[in-house]
Amino acid sequence: MDGTLHLTTTSLKKIKDDLKNPIYYINRELSFLEFNRRVLNEAEDTNHPLLERLKFVSIFSSNLDEFFMIRVAGLKSQVYADTQELSYDGLTAQQQLIEIRKKLLPLYEYQTRLFKEIMSSLEKENIQLYDINTLTKRERERLRKFFIECVLPVLTPLTLDQAHPFPRLINLRLNIAFVLRDPSKETGNHILAFLQLPTVLPRMIRLEHKPGYHFVLLEQIIKDNAELIFPGLEILGANVFRVTRNADIEIAEDEAEDLLSEISEQVKQRRWSTAAVRLEVSSKMDEFLLNLLMRTLNLDKNDIYIHDRPLGLPDFMQLVKLDKPSLKDKPFSTFKIPEFIDSSTNIFSVISSNDYLVHHPFDSFTNSTLRFLEQAAVDPNVLAIKITLYRTGSNSPVVAALIKAAENGKDVTAFVELKARFDEENNIIWAKELEQKGVNVVYGVVGLKTHCKITLVIRRENGKLKKYLHLSTGNYNHITARLYTDIGYFTSKEELGFEAIHLFNFLTGYSLYKDWKDFVVAPVNLYERTLELIQREIDLHTPENPGLIFAKMNSLAHRQVIPALYRASQKGVQIKLLVRGICCLKPGLPGISENIEVRSILGRFLEHSRIFYFKNGGNEEFYLSSADWMSRNLHKRVELMFPIKDKKNQKRLWSILNIYWNDNLKSWKLNSDGSYTKIKPAKNQIQLSAQEYFIREINELKSNHR
Repeated sequence: MDGTLHLTTTSLKKIKDDLKNPIYYINRELSFLEFNRRVLNEAEDTNHPLLERLKFVSIFSSNLDEFFMIRVAGLKSQVYADTQELSYDGLTAQQQLIEIRKKLLPLYEYQTRLFKEIMSSLEKENIQLYDINTLTKRERERLRKFFIECVLPVLTPLTLDQAHPFPRLINLRLNIAFVLRDPSKETGNHILAFLQLPTVLPRMIRLEHKPGYHFVLLEQIIKDNAELIFPGLEILGANVFRVTRNADIEIAEDEAEDLLSEISEQVKQRRWSTAAVRLEVSSKMDEFLLNLLMRTLNLDKNDIYIHDRPLGLPDFMQLVKLDKPSLKDKPFSTFKIPEFIDSSTNIFSVISSNDYLVHHPFDSFTNSTLRFLEQAAVDPNVLAIKITLYRTGSNSPVVAALIKAAENGKDVTAFVELKARFDEENNIIWAKELEQKGVNVVYGVVGLKTHCKITLVIRRENGKLKKYLHLSTGNYNHITARLYTDIGYFTSKEELGFEAIHLFNFLTGYSLYKDWKDFVVAPVNLYERTLELIQREIDLHTPENPGLIFAKMNSLAHRQVIPALYRASQKGVQIKLLVRGICCLKPGLPGISENIEVRSILGRFLEHSRIFYFKNGGNEEFYLSSADWMSRNLHKRVELMFPIKDKKNQKRLWSILNIYWNDNLKSWKLNSDGSYTKIKPAKNQIQLSAQEYFIREINELKSNHR
């Protein structure tokens, strides 16, 4: 707001009336980098066990890989196309690229420092990564034997000369560039050769003869034995590098005769044929070699990131998986709903009597969602199952349950989203498997991603058909259900089941149903309904009965929703937002957003649940949703928001929201300049980590049910 200090009162009022003015918005890309800064802060937190700290360092790099493949790639495409699509805060694509680099360089330095500190601390725990040059002669001979027997046969060096063009460099794959010389020739140019590290071998090679966990990086072993790869040639240099490519798949669905084949082909091409957007190199790379790579990949110096640490830090999750319980978070046992525990209990009769809310990972996914699907697969009275699948993970018990249901003669329909970014290959594999086993597989709505999370089970009871639903904020993924916080809801309410049928018909493309009563569906009416709910708070707000919006989501970036929240704040409505990641709204601006506070929680689990509360003049409404308040969710995806109406589950949602809001150990407050300040407990205030609170809560519940 500094730029407005010298404006006249009239000019300032005009700006305040224009709530879409760029000065009121935080840049989306820079907001993401601020989120990633908070991820690194978790790596610095010594309250985390060492391997958990290393995990956050690795996640930082994984996040940036995706950021460059999608967001930076998109900005660079705009620059090449000479389009002028301005960001929320009014920056051109070129200006954003400059700001991203400016912000990223110190973050990379921060990461490098943390990585070295953590690896140094791990040495004291007998986990060590060696520089091969520090090993004894005998140890290097052992590694040479390993290289000859296990590495050399799978290596494919590619020379660069007139007969051999520049090799295809696969996205995110580690490469070694060798500079060679033929000593038999007195003069001549250097020979260049490139070698991609094989993915069939682990990145970290364990030194088996040493007690504990001792490793050498594969690329160091290869470089140390380079003369066996290039016999007769002199090795002048060997440098590691890594290329990041544009990974955003664009498919003209209306022209693709076979969507599955088209996406499969696009995924293959994404590995090597798309434009490069980033080049990471080791700090010792020769200048001429760096310039060659830049020219060949069509990159400039601002696309180059030089690291004084190993490249490809996501590979270090290999260490996080080591069997060292003392260096990891203490495991906990999830809470099992007492009514669901007994395997002889009919889960449908239980749900028929009451609606159930489950809060993962604290409540068991296996004993609730998976139990629901597995019992539906074998129940002789179940006639049909319909489900949306976005990300299921590998070896999915959910997929296994659907296959079993089909084998048992149920009519099973799976609405599969093939375009779930970076899960396309996995989804293609199990989609084919489902089809082979007799499941009806539908690949969503043309032009939209199917992101809603819903299962409908049709069961014959007393000569009639009864509908049972599972609705959720998260995916049907047994792995992320242990790592992400999400909320699931079981119900047999007739009105919700009726609308579920219309939602599935919409997904097949044969329904234009618009008379939604409870379900709020994107892109049909979720955008409009969101604005209506915010406007209703404005209309009902009075000094005696002030309005309140309390929302939890992953990201907030919408050019109409944010101004609506500003208008509510200007009216006096209190707005409390829990936004884990990107947030383009500026809180605390005088006369604009002074009644809005935004907090972000990072911790052991990724906060993924989406909860929305509107005071509604005292007639409170609670919603759960698969959607964030982002343009892509409200306009380009099939999303679902649904109400929670029973008082018991409303009370629980209200408790969950407030526990998160009162977190003073893992919570950050967003400042109006886009930076975040860590919230710390006041003097004599009870320390509270929301996630740890929920773990303690389930332990108490389990004790009470023994």
